[in-house]
Amino acid sequence: MYYGVLSAERIILNRNLCGSSDIGNWWWEGDKIPSIDLFEDSPANKVNIADLCSGKKVILFAVPGAFTPGCSKTHLPGYVDKAGDLKSSGAAEIVCVSVNDPFVMSAWGKQHNASGKVRMLADPAAAFTKALELGADLPPLGGLRSKRYSMVLEDGVVKSLNVEPDGTGLSCSLADKIKM
Repeated sequence: MYYGVLSAERIILNRNLCGSSDIGNWWWEGDKIPSIDLFEDSPANKVNIADLCSGKKVILFAVPGAFTPGCSKTHLPGYVDKAGDLKSSGAAEIVCVSVNDPFVMSAWGKQHNASGKVRMLADPAAAFTKALELGADLPPLGGLRSKRYSMVLEDGVVKSLNVEPDGTGLSCSLADKIKM
C-alpha cells in the first residue's frame, strides 16, 4: 500500500485546514488515495476506495459517527440535498465514510434518503481513517473515530482536503463549501 511521504515543503505548500496553520501528518493535496476496502450495506459487500475513485471525480466526506447530532442534522443531509448540484458540477460519486459497521451506515443512509445520492461506506476497523491519519480519539463516541473532513478526488488523487479545525465542527467540510 502507498502511504505517501511527508516533507516540510508539502506541509508548507499543501496544508488546507480551513485556513488554519495547524500542521498534521495526514494526506495532502496531490496524494493518491490508499487502496483499502470499506463496506457498503453488509460485511460481504467490500468496496475498494481506490477502485471506486479510479477514472472519475469523487467527493468524499467523513463524519465522527452515524446518528450523532451534527452528522444527522447538518452534515449528511447537506450532501443529500445538494447531491444533484454536486453531480451536475462533475462529481460522479458522493461518498460518506464513518468508523461504524456497515449495517449502521446503511440504516443511517436509509433514514436520510441517501440512496442514489450518497454512498454510505463503513470503515469498521478504522483502517482507512488510520491510513489517512485523520482519526480522533473520542471516548464519548466509542473511542477512535474519524475527524470530520471533506475531499475532492480526481482519478483517485486528492485535489482538495478540508479538515475541520477541531476535528468535529461544521464549517469547511459542509456540502455548500465544496469547490469543484
